[in-house]
Amino acid sequence: MGPQASLAARPLGQDFNPQFPWRMYHGRTVPGFPSHPHRGFETVTIAAEGLVDHADSLGAAGRFGNGDVQWMTAGKGVQHSEMFPLLKTDEENPLELFQIWLNLPKKDKLVDPHFAMLWRDTIPVYEYTDDADAKTKVTVIAGKINGVQAPDPAPNSWAADPENEVAIWTINMEPGATWTIPATSSGINRTLYFYRGGELQIAGTDIPNSTAIKVDAGQDVNLQNGAETTHLLLLQGKPIGEPVAQHGPFVMNTDQEIYEAIQDFQRTAFGGWPWPKSDQVHDRARGRFAIHADGREEVKAISS
Repeated sequence: MGPQASLAARPLGQDFNPQFPWRMYHGRTVPGFPSHPHRGFETVTIAAEGLVDHADSLGAAGRFGNGDVQWMTAGKGVQHSEMFPLLKTDEENPLELFQIWLNLPKKDKLVDPHFAMLWRDTIPVYEYTDDADAKTKVTVIAGKINGVQAPDPAPNSWAADPENEVAIWTINMEPGATWTIPATSSGINRTLYFYRGGELQIAGTDIPNSTAIKVDAGQDVNLQNGAETTHLLLLQGKPIGEPVAQHGPFVMNTDQEIYEAIQDFQRTAFGGWPWPKSDQVHDRARGRFAIHADGREEVKAISS
């Protein structure tokens, strides 16, 4: 399920050149990220388009995509892989994916790992129609907007406490649409990522594509879209307010804790790797599914 193309010129293991029409990332046969460890934070993986094969050291596995979201709390330590199998043999296999790293406070850095799926049919969408009948759709992955509440986040997440006002939204604006992001509490970090579209104005300022925009969460934010459909990602939350020490896949509070994380992984491999391959992929014919560490299985309709 890898590309039917020569990999001779590819820097396999570090294939990230955005000038290429496609990339292998850390994959050597199938594109993706073979088994690697994490500790001290969470990953929220939004598979907007395409399918992702997941496997981890807890024995959990799954295939998700085309609007599904995976929420994983690494906590005291877990290995996982995220591979992007080319399931279609007669057409392209596009992939659009965001992985958001959400920090854990010191008291929760070493909680037990947790893995959950937010299937696309459980994620609510807030819709607004402006005076010109142009629509804005907000997919509410975390947080809430105008009474539309996201599914519950992982239990030990910083997002689990509403007072932290964590929000993860993807925003789709039709051509010419206008919409105002409502204010939230002052002191909340709020950033917009304008990742696809043509022209966009925020509070009357022209914003170029592929830009991150930090906005004042304590004020309403007026958006005016141009002639193309625009796509944005909004991230917000109350700062944890603790020191951050980060090294590769570990996010802790001190350098000593980073050193301890490396030692623990070298000693225990965070439970080992129960799969036959580090770049584990699942049977091509399988649809979307999740197998949890306790053996519970979820099966969803085959996704196009």
